[in-house]
Amino acid sequence: MNASIKRVLYFPVTKIIVGISVPFSLFVVIQNFVLKPFFYSIIQDKSIADPIIIFISCVVLLVSYYYLFRFYDERKITELSVKHLPKEMFGGFIFGFLSISLFIFILYLLGYYRAISITTTHYSARFFTVLLFAGIVEDLFHRGLIVRVIENWLGTHVAIVIAMLVELQHISNPNTNLFDLFLYLIWGFTMAMMFIYTKRIWLPYFFHIGWNFAQPFYGSNLTGLNDMGSIIQSEFTGPELLTGGAFGIENSIFTLSFLLFIGMTFYYLTQKEGKIVKGKLFKR
Repeated sequence: MNASIKRVLYFPVTKIIVGISVPFSLFVVIQNFVLKPFFYSIIQDKSIADPIIIFISCVVLLVSYYYLFRFYDERKITELSVKHLPKEMFGGFIFGFLSISLFIFILYLLGYYRAISITTTHYSARFFTVLLFAGIVEDLFHRGLIVRVIENWLGTHVAIVIAMLVELQHISNPNTNLFDLFLYLIWGFTMAMMFIYTKRIWLPYFFHIGWNFAQPFYGSNLTGLNDMGSIIQSEFTGPELLTGGAFGIENSIFTLSFLLFIGMTFYYLTQKEGKIVKGKLFKR
């Protein structure tokens, strides 16, 4: 292969572009031209068909990413290693869910949260599989690809900054204001640190799922969205600084503080264990 072509092909930015466009394009084609026509033809109820389609789509995305980089980089795909999967899956989900539960309990003690009723009528399997898919897209591409490539290229600290800035794409979500920028930046930092510490997407991914599932579970909006269903019908009152307002509980000052604490803890552990990467451009 021509040296110039090889330099362009293996340039980090090129890897990121290829790593997003190829798996995602394959996912779009398979979902729209294979999965949907097939499952809609045999299952008339879309509330049943859609979760199956979304779940298989997640698998397609992961498999296409895996084989792309096995061929592209000629390496083990450590970011998808299942060596510690059970621990990171259950631990991550429980940690994310209990974190939100803690803030709900604090609001309850302060008199700012009231549970009205409990029912699964307003929640469906489709809502949960949407969380699964949205989470895998974000954590695979943001952490497994962008953070990984930038860290190996420019070092851990630059990768953290990029990870924080990438999360600002959510600024267009409903009920978002300038204060929400802090949430996106802190979220990007903390999720990046979970990945950088473990070098796998599973801990941030399942923490992400537990975190996002818990919010509508308790009747809160999710990142400004009010159409994600709920299991506990509830009422939030009190200052927006504490409740998160229309954006949701994750924008509470309690949530932001604890999320930052988690990120700083993982940064400390990463530094302590010598996992901070200097970056190829800065190595002598």
